[in-house]
Amino acid sequence: MFVSTGFSTRVQRRHGAPSLRALAVAALGALALSAHAGEPRERAAWCADRCDQLVIDWNTTAYQVIKAVDGYADPLHASRALAMMHLAMHDAANAVSPRFATYLQVERDASADAAVAAASAAHGVLQALYPQAQAAPLLRAAFDSTLLDAGNSAATQRGSALGQRVAVALLQRRAGDGARATQPYREGMRAGEYRFTPGFDFVAHPQWRHVQPFALLTARQYRSVAPPALDSAEYTRAFLEVKETGSQAPDAKRSPDQTHYAAFWYEFSDIGWNRVARVVARDRPQDLWERARTFALLNVAMADAYIAGWDSKFHHNFWRPVTAIRMADGDGNRLTLPDAAFTPLMPTPPVQDYPSTHSSLGAAAATALAHALGSDAIAFELTSTSALPANPARRFTSFSEAARENADSRVRAGIHFRFATQAGLAQGEQVGRHTVQHILMPLQ
Repeated sequence: MFVSTGFSTRVQRRHGAPSLRALAVAALGALALSAHAGEPRERAAWCADRCDQLVIDWNTTAYQVIKAVDGYADPLHASRALAMMHLAMHDAANAVSPRFATYLQVERDASADAAVAAASAAHGVLQALYPQAQAAPLLRAAFDSTLLDAGNSAATQRGSALGQRVAVALLQRRAGDGARATQPYREGMRAGEYRFTPGFDFVAHPQWRHVQPFALLTARQYRSVAPPALDSAEYTRAFLEVKETGSQAPDAKRSPDQTHYAAFWYEFSDIGWNRVARVVARDRPQDLWERARTFALLNVAMADAYIAGWDSKFHHNFWRPVTAIRMADGDGNRLTLPDAAFTPLMPTPPVQDYPSTHSSLGAAAATALAHALGSDAIAFELTSTSALPANPARRFTSFSEAARENADSRVRAGIHFRFATQAGLAQGEQVGRHTVQHILMPLQ
């Protein structure tokens, strides 16, 4: 049955427990997946029982392409590209042999090579989204590797053509989703309103709150409720916690391990959680269809978590801890004393505090992976591009444990209030649950 990751009791208090109907739908989906496990698995002869490696390899290729083009400096557009690429791979494989519902209405071709179709679809999407010269050799090498092993059969040619058609259809479907629009933004002036964070004179991608989601009906579908009032006990507790534990000061009340995981989880969520999926894949066999679905659900959930998070961030427009602590003398709360020299352990990103989308993406990713792989309780060891040399890897017993540490890291880094991370976990679990219950469902 569907795995409940249970990130916080606050989720149930604020948003209510999942309905019996929702749980039943999820359980039926999981039973269908179990039924598939005993069936013969379709495969292309040239890749035999390792066809799913194509999905993993293209996930890595996508990272390399994005890094080559812009240094992976824009996680919002990156998350959109990853969701599009993995949906295209999923739909291309299912256009050959339908196992799961597709994102697009795809014309089927049972005579095509499914693995080649998936690789061709990935290549087509990334080539269109990243036409820069830096990307071309990476994309050509990745696709040539597939064609080299697949050979030049009629099935290969039909698979390549099918993948190209799926890529074009996917690109057309998302062409007007609002990702390329521009929106003005003016920073707030009153206590509690967002001000530009140190080192930035802008807010990141204000248009993202209007981007069309992939699985959600609207960006505001799981909008976070309002943050606590500045004179409330909850705000006071969160203020004091991040002030005492999240600064660069030598006397910060933060353990060495908290410092380690504050740095470890600082990299963008879409980078870290795709790595989780690749690591777990080593010990969790799936065929091409199952692996394509796993990565598609994961990346759709994270892309929609960004969109939903941006909607909530701009709706509430709440200031970051670095601003709140430095300007506390004007917040009307006698228990929150200002510290004009407060500097968070890690740089504060140029976007509002509430909710924490880093926390939201972690919860959405954990929910999607637990569903796609059949269990939350999967142990794994993970590295990170932002880890400190003293702690290059961390080990977790479940996806939800990793998501909770990921969320807590933002408080220890001094860049989010506790209530922002809790709201992010709640929103992310909702986004992830909605994703796995409404798209790419088993056809049985």
